[in-house]
Amino acid sequence: MKIVFLDGGVLNPGDLSWNPFHELGELEVFDRTPEGEIVSRAQEAEVLLTIRAAVSAATITKLPRLRYIGVVFTGYDQVDLKAARARGIPVTNVPTYGTASVAQLVFALLLELCHHVALHSAASRAGEWSRCADFSLWKTPLIELESKTMGIVGFGRIGRRVGEIATVMGMRVIASDEARENAPAWPGFEWCEVNELMAAADVVSLHCPLLPHTRGIINASTLSRMKPTAFLINTSRGPLVVDQDLAEALNHERLAGAGVDVLSSEPPPLDNPLLHAKNCLVTPHIAWATREGRTRLMDTATANLKAFLQGHPMNVVN
Repeated sequence: MKIVFLDGGVLNPGDLSWNPFHELGELEVFDRTPEGEIVSRAQEAEVLLTIRAAVSAATITKLPRLRYIGVVFTGYDQVDLKAARARGIPVTNVPTYGTASVAQLVFALLLELCHHVALHSAASRAGEWSRCADFSLWKTPLIELESKTMGIVGFGRIGRRVGEIATVMGMRVIASDEARENAPAWPGFEWCEVNELMAAADVVSLHCPLLPHTRGIINASTLSRMKPTAFLINTSRGPLVVDQDLAEALNHERLAGAGVDVLSSEPPPLDNPLLHAKNCLVTPHIAWATREGRTRLMDTATANLKAFLQGHPMNVVN
């Protein structure tokens, strides 16, 4: 059985083992695959694996041997599910590999916005503390999170983990989600509509999927409802945010700061406004990429394929 991984380089730059996939078939891994080369590289594939490489309806029709598509990631909008279903090809994803890693980056971004650790460390190393007349030097306002309100848009596994951490830090948590089940017994927890949440929160953290009705959910209108002292964190999907609207809110100090690990286009063009916006931390889509997270990702993708070969596919999204 021929297995083709279209863009495996970003998952495994050399610190993980491909052996679990090798045990299931003849594996060919490409670091990345330009759109125009997908069909030629996958022509003999029975199993096609992808992280972000697009698998369109046109591509699917040109791959006569294809039996299975494995998305080695949580989001699967890069695959034409309808075309795959019409061919009887199951599409699977990995829904639960990065909860701890993503939640950890949320607070790495948030704590940097509160304390500007890198700035103060650089100042100390540059001699500013040594030259200071006082025992303490701070270059920005410092912010304590206890008693602040964390608003979480999208209250799935990652959103709930973020809420757990926020609660331990003494924050009140409010959340917006279409499925309002199993509300946590955290002090002061409330379900809110998005607009209500935006107005009440000191920190807004995005954890909802990218769907037609969530695309651009953070825009000039919703941002205008936020406190000028509030922070926005996005470790979910870039197109949830209208980049220009967020940049304008930051540059005009209608918002205190933002931390984003995702942008509307990745990699971003150099003129993306958030790369130049005031008090905006931008990390290059790293929340998922801890070694532990990538190991779980590969393990689950392998288990998905093994389950398909054994006749009981799991994590099927079409």
